[in-house]
Amino acid sequence: MTPPAPTTRSGRTGLWSRLWSHGAGRTGLLIAGAVLLVLLVGPFLTTDPDIPNYTGKLLPPSGEHWLGTDLAGRDLLARTLSGGRTSLGAALLVCAITTTLGLLVGTISALVGGIVDTVLCRIVDILLGLPSLVLTLAVVGALGPGFGNLVLAMSVSGWAGLARLARSVALSAVSRPDVTAARMAGAGPVRVTVGHVLPAVTAQVLVAATMDIGSVVLALGGLSFLGLGAQPPTAEWGNMLSDSRLTLTTAPWQVLGPGLGLIACISAAVLISDALRDITDPAAAR
Repeated sequence: MTPPAPTTRSGRTGLWSRLWSHGAGRTGLLIAGAVLLVLLVGPFLTTDPDIPNYTGKLLPPSGEHWLGTDLAGRDLLARTLSGGRTSLGAALLVCAITTTLGLLVGTISALVGGIVDTVLCRIVDILLGLPSLVLTLAVVGALGPGFGNLVLAMSVSGWAGLARLARSVALSAVSRPDVTAARMAGAGPVRVTVGHVLPAVTAQVLVAATMDIGSVVLALGGLSFLGLGAQPPTAEWGNMLSDSRLTLTTAPWQVLGPGLGLIACISAAVLISDALRDITDPAAAR
């Protein structure tokens, strides 16, 4: 099989075009765009999400409070929008950190080789051998609860798989005809790496990282639900769902905002990842 050509700007444009032409991909992009638009614009149209109003606690949805209020009388729509920005911002930060670490470690391991490759591969094998949830809980337990510590813990446990992928793609890329031709033309190692190897590795790692966004959002919400993430009064979808347990039978509307937000984000991520898997599958391209 002929190795894939390096990704160019037109190749990235082609990827987005194919993603938009894919039914599931288009639906996922529309959902993601709608969620991002609401989260970016919504906070400017709502009240402060952290100001309590104990005289108006547990009010049902109405024209004044579209999603009702919580035990402290805070507007749940405002807290949902604020919590969504916290949750998605943290998920994107985790993905950015793990993608960068995986890309750097995998590429360096493949290109340097020798003892460096052996050591980095052993570290990756150790991390992949440990359940990511257990490792995340261990790091949070050592550092203490908090959203920053949770983001750090998930970043520590999430980059190893991407590093292995980056190393595999980099090893394949160095034997491509265009890389060989560049070396014969006198291009140095840095130019070959930046101009030929790194674009191909980056494209594959970014696709894999995009497929992980949904699971990262779900994991962040689940761990925050257990009290390991954002601490009160900071709004976050996981801790909002945790707070709603106390009044689930008397004020069930408290789960609407964070619940629908998580469903929308995870659905968009799943649809986009399925579409990316289809359009980047070599068997489907033939």
